[in-house]
Amino acid sequence: MATTRSAHTVWEGNLLDGKGVISFDSSGSIQEQPVTWASRSQDANGKTSPEELIAAAHSSCFSMAFSHALAGAGTPPTRLTTSADVSFQPGEGITGIHLTVEGTVPGIDADAFAAAAEDAKKNCPVSQALTGTTITLTAKLA
Repeated sequence: MATTRSAHTVWEGNLLDGKGVISFDSSGSIQEQPVTWASRSQDANGKTSPEELIAAAHSSCFSMAFSHALAGAGTPPTRLTTSADVSFQPGEGITGIHLTVEGTVPGIDADAFAAAAEDAKKNCPVSQALTGTTITLTAKLA
């Protein structure tokens, strides 16, 4: 079954001095989260950015893909903690994404864990959508 998720942004003003709010329409879980150019290109100061939203999407998608792959191999995880660091350089755009995952997975060794993590990185739908960006990975078995 195909699904569609929606969000919207209302932006006021020019790029450098303007401001906006992002809302998640499908879930309603985030309403009017502030976003500015400064929060994107400098310190966040309590505001989000497109890159932070990509990081959230990527870390959750990777965790789901990795969990599914591990379970399919007969070694379901007890816990996976994934972070995604999305680098943005004004004038260049997104310059890279680094995923870091630490997992508790009974019955698997560190090499098999790392190999499965690499496979999940390649096959998670968000990774596939971001193929124009260099994605790196650090995987650690707890």
